[in-house]
Order: sequence, then structure tokens, then C-alpha cells
Amino acid sequence: MVTNENKKVLYIGVTNNIQKRLSQHHFDSINSKKSFAGKYNCYYLLYYEQFDSIELAIAREKELKKWRREKKERLISSFNPTWEFLNHQVI
Repeated sequence: MVTNENKKVLYIGVTNNIQKRLSQHHFDSINSKKSFAGKYNCYYLLYYEQFDSIELAIAREKELKKWRREKKERLISSFNPTWEFLNHQVI
């Protein structure tokens, strides 16, 4: 899950290369703003999960996208209590 600088917008997505995807979101937010993440400047990582299977990852993404904001906030807080940006902590 990524957010904007003010932590007002949450974006959920799946990738097999998290650093590359964060860079793409950042580039789009500065340049074309064609994607949701780019339009709303969502490139600050707050929460992530790892899966061995793309099918499981996609199923989890779909599940999380159905959640209300409050439930997403509780999930983020359980993993990252201070809502620190984790961009430089992921490999």
C-alpha cells in the first residue's frame, strides 16, 4: 500500500519488483500523471506483503481493495505503527 505525502490517499497494487514499481509511481507523479498513483502522488510505501504465487497476491489485492479505509488503516498500523515511509527499507 502506498500513499501520498499527506497520507490522505491509499493505493493498493501488486508487483514482482517493489522498488521498480515505486520508481514508476514516482516518475508518473512528476511527469504524465496517467495512473491513479501518479495523479494522486502515491509513491510512499506504508505496507506490503510478500507471496510465493501471483495468484495469491492478486487474490489478496482484491480482498484489500474491498475494505473500508478504517480497516486498511488498522492493517497498516499493525505493521507500521508510526506510518513511516518504508521506501528505503524494501529490497
